[in-house]
Amino acid sequence: MTVPEAREYAGLHEYDGEVLDLSPGGVRASVTRLGGGDPDRYREPDAHDEAHLLAAEAGLRAGFELAEQHRWNPLVHIENLDLAVYDREYAPAAERAEARRRHLARWPDAVDASLESLDRMPAPVAKALVGGAEGLATGVDDEAALDALARLVRRFEQASSNGPAECALGGEVLARLLGDPEGMPVDLARLEERADLERDRLRARLAEDCDRYRRGAGPAELVPELLADHPDDDGIYENARRLIGEITAFVLERDLIPDPKGTCLVGPAPASRRWAMAMMSPGGAYEAEAPGWYYVNPPDPAWSDQEKAEWRSVFSATTLPAITAHEVTPGHFAHQRIAMQLVRSDVRKSLASAAFVEGWAHYGEELLVEEGFRRDDPRYAIGVWLEALLRVTRLACALGIHRGTMTVEEATRRFEQDAFLKGPAALAEANRGTYDPTYGRYTWGKLEIRALRDEAMATWGTRYSHRRFHEALLGLGCPPLGTLGDALLRS
Repeated sequence: MTVPEAREYAGLHEYDGEVLDLSPGGVRASVTRLGGGDPDRYREPDAHDEAHLLAAEAGLRAGFELAEQHRWNPLVHIENLDLAVYDREYAPAAERAEARRRHLARWPDAVDASLESLDRMPAPVAKALVGGAEGLATGVDDEAALDALARLVRRFEQASSNGPAECALGGEVLARLLGDPEGMPVDLARLEERADLERDRLRARLAEDCDRYRRGAGPAELVPELLADHPDDDGIYENARRLIGEITAFVLERDLIPDPKGTCLVGPAPASRRWAMAMMSPGGAYEAEAPGWYYVNPPDPAWSDQEKAEWRSVFSATTLPAITAHEVTPGHFAHQRIAMQLVRSDVRKSLASAAFVEGWAHYGEELLVEEGFRRDDPRYAIGVWLEALLRVTRLACALGIHRGTMTVEEATRRFEQDAFLKGPAALAEANRGTYDPTYGRYTWGKLEIRALRDEAMATWGTRYSHRRFHEALLGLGCPPLGTLGDALLRS
């Protein structure tokens, strides 16, 4: 049920060339085979691994059985067809090319299954992802595969025009989608309260550092000016590469984490992955040594000059450092590399909590502020607060969109007002909330990690250090949030 993730992020390349059967019958059969409902099933000898495994199974049930995401969410179908994993140098080129060929040969059957399922696509969701589906065709010359993809794109286009306008899942379903894979119940009202408190804290810190940058200047005046200071597309890649070196050196000098080692390359994402502004594709735990990719996506060439400038503002001299800390070090790339050094069990190597993965990377951005990275240049801290306001706005918008109290248009305005995004960047974030209902996990995961750190400081006293806490945490791999306390018990 997680073939695309297992193949790319765990590096289980025995799944190369394979696709999921996302037809109603295929999904039903897969859910039935999940082992959590069988009292006689095999149990992991390690209690933490058993809890992690049960949470992963519960999360799959919530996604496919309760929310029935295969019926309304194009993203799971796009991920099933996506070929970008074969661009990474985890194996000889000929071996990867053969796996890609096998994968393409299965597109027609996969699309048939997808078309059988996709009967509830809301118009905002289909509209947001039709470009991602079209991007799958880049570099493909297999006519049968392209014909199949064209059929899928037509379905997306039809839903864009004729699908229901309503995309709310409802509070009960959203709470289960958030909580089940994390092994803990979620009170959405309490989570909203925590998000509001965090937003207020972030606004205060942003105002403080804006004033430190220029006495008397508030965020409304200063932030647009700072975001306008951005390079062209080639300059974004050059700056990102330079930042990787600077941030990694700082983190290691402060002894915050073990040395992640490895190579991280920078460049644009494959066309099928242009729906996000930046993302990380690290090496998998089961792979031989290979470079990871820090994808930084340029604006669409078809956009106006103003729209391109608004998109590039995301990669300004103020915000790109925080994005790089999130995606590379101490964020996703370092996390994966360190977990590969510390983790041995199959559960921890192959199953990941999305809330922990994103929460850790988000936590890492602010950790650098605490440790004094670029202390004399308030722009780094300002960038962290802006990125954090973006993440907490995601949480607010996900809660609003899927409880039916906020439209996509209202969410777009919320991103413009609270997160200082403009034009297509604000709309892209609002649209993401329609098909990624748990994208509030960034803030939630960060808050849970910070709460556990407070507990570790109180419990360990003078024996506490960031390095000790971080190693204990990352030694669990990508643990469900409900199991984080095990890090304190085992260190």
